[in-house]
Amino acid sequence: MAVINFRTDIKDGIERQIWRVPIEILRYRKENGRIASDVADHERKVGSIDERSVEGQALIAGFLEQKDPEKTRDLRASVLHAGQAEPAIITCDGFLINGNRRKMVMDKLHKEFPEEDSFAYMKVVILPGKDDKNEGGPPTLLEIERIENRYQLQSDGKAEYYGFDRALSIKRKIEIGLSLEEQLRDDPRHAGATPAELERAIKDCEREYLEPLKCVDRYLKQFKRAGLYRTISAGMSDREGRWQAFLDYSNYTYSKCLTNPRRRIELGIEEDEIGDIEEAAFDIIRLRTVPEMPKVHMIMRNLPKYCETKEGKREIMKIAEEVEPVLPSKEYQDERGNPLPLEAVDERWAAVNKEAITWHLRKARTSHESRKEKETPLDRLEAAYQKMSPESIDIKALRMTDLPRARNLVADIAQRAAEIEKEIYHWEKEYKKLHQQKS
Repeated sequence: MAVINFRTDIKDGIERQIWRVPIEILRYRKENGRIASDVADHERKVGSIDERSVEGQALIAGFLEQKDPEKTRDLRASVLHAGQAEPAIITCDGFLINGNRRKMVMDKLHKEFPEEDSFAYMKVVILPGKDDKNEGGPPTLLEIERIENRYQLQSDGKAEYYGFDRALSIKRKIEIGLSLEEQLRDDPRHAGATPAELERAIKDCEREYLEPLKCVDRYLKQFKRAGLYRTISAGMSDREGRWQAFLDYSNYTYSKCLTNPRRRIELGIEEDEIGDIEEAAFDIIRLRTVPEMPKVHMIMRNLPKYCETKEGKREIMKIAEEVEPVLPSKEYQDERGNPLPLEAVDERWAAVNKEAITWHLRKARTSHESRKEKETPLDRLEAAYQKMSPESIDIKALRMTDLPRARNLVADIAQRAAEIEKEIYHWEKEYKKLHQQKS
């Protein structure tokens, strides 16, 4: 027997039977948060996945296998040596709500060790069906999403969600009626959180997942790829994936600068220039790597600095002017006229545009560095003061875990400010003394 996180089972201490079910009759769900980007991309390019078909199940298994191979290896070793630790959760018609990756690993072990009976079955808890009216009937779609959400937030040997897939999963759950607040209340980290703490957690989640995802959608629209999420990243194993670049663009350039009127005025960016700067940013992200420049996600952090001078801003905007988001149709075909994979299209696009993007980006950085060299101590003090303004620092946006570090930093800043004030005071006295001696 087991108590699972379904309806009021935990609150009421309801135990449910654990069954040993032949592994071949268990099926993956395509609405699995860990493969959200893969499913969305495939259905956009090819068509709907029939999760009840053999072909559909093979596709979903392939998506799961590609996600985070390192954690899959760890899970395989765990199951091989210790067996299945916890029961999976399935619907009455055999679809896994929790336990998809464990099934994938056990399927492989069953083929590798067919004589081992332990890999031929999975331990599962079966949720009520339509005939179980005394238990409230089968789970609704919303309840299924709630179960997945509750278990995805626990780290117990199952694969963690890759940030991009987590963002898509959060968005999908909101669209079917599971609010962000409800999703976060299932997170053990927020158990017993006050309304103010939960509000901060919601803002953190919006900043880390939902706002960058909006940037991704605008990026895909710019390049005529709406819904093709696999072109962003294949998952944790895709070390050159673009998700981190969108995260940093959203947090450091878009929200803090382009959509912040005060900061935009400081940078000299007109409202009608926002679109061109974002278009240039997306061109840089698509390029993935820029020769002799920091990693693209770091460029997204520094992009506002590159726009601080008129020359720098002009060079960034020239990227949008000169780069065509879509190549001529012949560039999307091989020598036989067959459509090229999108990765190959990106390579051709990069070959055409890399030189122009690199040239203008380097000139923008040079302009910024030249300005830094000319800065006086007073310039830097004024810049530091501007960064400490209430508009620049939203205290409520800090995570709970960051608050002790933030307080220490503020204390260090106050101490350093006091030291600088003393240094200025003594230098002012010394300067007056020297001036009097000369007189």
